[in-house]
Amino acid sequence: MDVRRLRVLREFADRGSVAAVAEALSFTPSAISQQLGALAQEVGLTLTEPAGRGLRLTEAGRELAGQADSVLAALAEAEAAVQRYRSEPRGVVRVAMFQSAARLLLPALLRRVAANPHIDLRCTDVDMVPNEVPQLAADFDLVIAHRDEHSAPFSTDRWEVTALLREPLDVVLPPGHRLARRRGLRPADLADESWISVRDGFPVDDVLRSIAIRTGTQPRIVQRINDFGVTEELVAAGLGIALLPRYSTDDRGGRRLVRRPLTGVHAARLVEAIARRSTLVRPAVRTVLNALRTEADAVTSRS
Repeated sequence: MDVRRLRVLREFADRGSVAAVAEALSFTPSAISQQLGALAQEVGLTLTEPAGRGLRLTEAGRELAGQADSVLAALAEAEAAVQRYRSEPRGVVRVAMFQSAARLLLPALLRRVAANPHIDLRCTDVDMVPNEVPQLAADFDLVIAHRDEHSAPFSTDRWEVTALLREPLDVVLPPGHRLARRRGLRPADLADESWISVRDGFPVDDVLRSIAIRTGTQPRIVQRINDFGVTEELVAAGLGIALLPRYSTDDRGGRRLVRRPLTGVHAARLVEAIARRSTLVRPAVRTVLNALRTEADAVTSRS
């Protein structure tokens, strides 16, 4: 089988449309369709089928796409072996992070990786929801994602998922709030409060929804803001309360914000690194991932 056609099939499996693959690989859509058709003829199986105005993989196509990962990983392993013999880890490593992870991890990560002068680390902040992670993993070497700890885990069929840390979510209040003197808060204590949450589908909102289901207490959400820095300002101004991640919230030692744990409910988000297996064989990518794990461990230890 032609390796280039297998790569096209793998990209189609990740990106979901001929147009997206064409844009990513700098080909025309017709050229991508021809490559998929040629691969189907080569293996003697129907790999795609019509789906609305586009195409989707057949069961055989999905199976071959999974095997293509193994083939491409083996090729990448061979290339990495040559690279290891040539020199230390080197090259561009592209990382996508959700914003509060960047706030928490990125400064120290850049300092750690700077010890490897031949690694060019390029980081981008992305406001991501879990179902966007596969697409991002097709565009970046590492994706730092988050999810409610009670939600379904990211698939490991075609990606490697590395746990970085579990970050508890605390109720955040202005210092003069009537509940600020309590050491812990139950969901029922907060029934009459105005909440500042995030947009639907993002992990913190998932946690609030989980709390509502478990307790029968429906939070009253007055604003939906995805930038936690803005949320902190609104809470500090007394315009609502919020559920915010413990390690990455700037409470100024309790002078700006008061953080209190929820009692009787496990509320946390999991921060994980997701990458294609074929990408992780690159020494430079593995070096960056190891630096991320080291910094995540340091954050947990400090907290």
